[in-house]
Amino acid sequence: MKLEPNGVLVLDKDRGMTSHDCVFKLRKLFQTKKVGHTGTLDPEVTGVLPICLGRATKLSRFLTDEGKRYVAEVTIGTATMTEDAHGEVVEQKLIAENELDEDQIDEVMGRLIGTIEQVPPYYSAVKVNGKKLYEYARKGQTVERPRRMVEIHRLKRTSALAFEDGVCRFRMEIDCGKGTYIRTLAVQIGERLGYPAHMSELRRTSSGSFEEGGAVSLDALQALDTVEERMAHVVPLEDVIKRWPAITIPKNRERYIRNGGKLNGISLEFDLFTVYNEEGIPLALYRRQDGTTDATVEVMLAID
Repeated sequence: MKLEPNGVLVLDKDRGMTSHDCVFKLRKLFQTKKVGHTGTLDPEVTGVLPICLGRATKLSRFLTDEGKRYVAEVTIGTATMTEDAHGEVVEQKLIAENELDEDQIDEVMGRLIGTIEQVPPYYSAVKVNGKKLYEYARKGQTVERPRRMVEIHRLKRTSALAFEDGVCRFRMEIDCGKGTYIRTLAVQIGERLGYPAHMSELRRTSSGSFEEGGAVSLDALQALDTVEERMAHVVPLEDVIKRWPAITIPKNRERYIRNGGKLNGISLEFDLFTVYNEEGIPLALYRRQDGTTDATVEVMLAID
């Protein structure tokens, strides 16, 4: 009997690979077509990329919405077309060692904590009129980019300032919400200091509750001989859904839930929750409707 993987693999993505490259390779390694990532990482960004396998692919959109943590290096003094270290330099303003100090940078970073507005980079996958922004950029076309509000929960400088060749570099750690562009955040820090800037290095260290300490590389997975051995690195579906609150329904309500029935009068403080039967089997993920005590099915989890 074929072993079906159902859960989340916390991948430590290598530099130079797209998220889709990772999905393609994992389909082969786990011998399943049901593989999906939980939000892209740019090719040159390394770190935590949760990959959903099997039935857990139903949960990918919920995991994508969770907060992220990054460590990054910012370079003040040069701006690039792509807002990272891999694009053409488009602006430069040399910095002498006494022109910036740590207090200035810390003050600017402090003002970027909270809800801020960002304009996505041209070299990004954000769609405008059905086309991705990088498609316009590659053709030298300009288009009005959508503005978005993002959440910066924590922004902290983690290194001293390093001055070299007319630029200033430092490292920082970021806790942020969905949709935040760290490249753009680096640019915004520079703008508030009065200098061009870009993100020169980036690594994601956590995504939701998935941490880099529990991540595994593709090389390590490929070194294993069987799917069974690789499955040891997969967080089971049952453990993944423990992140959401739970309620248990009586036996006489189980068929109703399995048929996708609406729940009325839910007196709970949370909006998203898992419904279990009396045997502890997860049946469905429900979401409470705005402004009501009723909840409807988001995802069916039960196997009939």
